[in-house]
Amino acid sequence: MPVPAHPRSHVPAASSRPASSRPAADRLEIRLPWWAVALPAVAFAALLLMIMSPGQAQAATADPALGQLIERTLHLLAP
Repeated sequence: MPVPAHPRSHVPAASSRPASSRPAADRLEIRLPWWAVALPAVAFAALLLMIMSPGQAQAATADPALGQLIERTLHLLAP
């Protein structure tokens, strides 16, 4: 059984309608909700602001907890 290569391949090739006219059902309309556009824009703006002002970043004064955990785990696993 042949596999259709195009979504409209079930329409016979010798159709009575001309190729230039399309019914409204063949048109695809994509509508996005407002947050689908706003959310990536806000995230991009926040990341851009973080990149633009690196002078306000401060180094941590104490060892991070994750570093201490990894260090203790390696100490326990080492012979």
